[in-house]
Amino acid sequence: MNPPRFETICVHHAEEPLRYEGAASPPIFQASTFLFPDSQEFVTRDRSGATRYDYSRTGNPTTRILEEKLAALEGGGAARAFGSGMAAISAAILSGVQAGDHIVCIDTAYGPARQFLDHYLPRLGITTTYVGGISVAEFEQACRPQTRVIYLESPSSLIFAVQDLAAVAAMASSRGITTICDNSYSAAYFQQPLRHGVNLVVHSGTKYLAGHSDVVCGFVVGDAERMQRLVAHEGVLLGGILDPFAAWLTLRGLRTLAVRLERHQSSGLAMARMLEIHPKVAAIHHPGLATHPDREIARRQMSGTSGMFSFELKEGTRERTFGLVDRLKYFGIGVSWGGFESLAIPVRLHRPSEREGRWGIRLSVGLEHPDDLIEDLQAALAAS
Repeated sequence: MNPPRFETICVHHAEEPLRYEGAASPPIFQASTFLFPDSQEFVTRDRSGATRYDYSRTGNPTTRILEEKLAALEGGGAARAFGSGMAAISAAILSGVQAGDHIVCIDTAYGPARQFLDHYLPRLGITTTYVGGISVAEFEQACRPQTRVIYLESPSSLIFAVQDLAAVAAMASSRGITTICDNSYSAAYFQQPLRHGVNLVVHSGTKYLAGHSDVVCGFVVGDAERMQRLVAHEGVLLGGILDPFAAWLTLRGLRTLAVRLERHQSSGLAMARMLEIHPKVAAIHHPGLATHPDREIARRQMSGTSGMFSFELKEGTRERTFGLVDRLKYFGIGVSWGGFESLAIPVRLHRPSEREGRWGIRLSVGLEHPDDLIEDLQAALAAS
């Protein structure tokens, strides 16, 4: 019999309904403390939470089901759930560095991740060099004897640049450098960085994994040995846990993850192809289009694309860009992405090395009927 596939893992992995009176959905263990039958078992307990629960900061039954599902979906040995994507990102980075170390990061990484690298880690004597990520040679040239982590995000924020994960991971491994990749865009469905040699994967589970815009959560996934160290230190001691109810809501989201992502992908591509030929559009940044500069790498390491991309108007002034976003009917203006609802925000599209960015629009295409979304955008473009 073949191993279970993605959708089956989302529904069945790590679940034992008969343990919970036959409940099809696992219960929420909304408890901070777990009790022991006698003093001897209490004083000899495994404080990592690996064998028995004692305190929800170290482990919780509801959260554990979610972690085991994520590990299986990414092809990892273990996962750790956190209270936010940034908690996961900071824990993953801190697990690979110490005072005096150096990090190489792509220059279009998620903004708060850059802020952590630029403003917090220097307090610990840890420095960062940014690269475009277009070639492995860029990463090699940026590495120093003190480099301990290479941080990737593929596709990256705003301009959706794609890095060659296998090539970068192989180079880093030969130098004893840990690779970390933010995989929030692909949500483990369209891409599994661990299978390309990356050491740790991070997620903002708030996005596609949960999918309902009602949970803030994050995850780190890796091999069992590396994750055991991360859980014991950055996981338990920094205390950025995911609470049981949020874990349960995320489990609910996972059950429809594959179905939702297929819809996000098809709707997003339909909209991107419409914009690609629209006379008022100057450029579009979508890794699923043949015109994307990294399309061949994306085709090699991704099985598809989700529902987020950006584009620029030919008259890309602040006024025109803001006006188009404000005229949209079905696209809300708000932070985050990956939920059931469509979002559109005006953003500066540029690499940090560029002095001035171009105004553009980032779209997160939701689960509304794609024809309604396309008509909405066409009407806003016609009036701009």
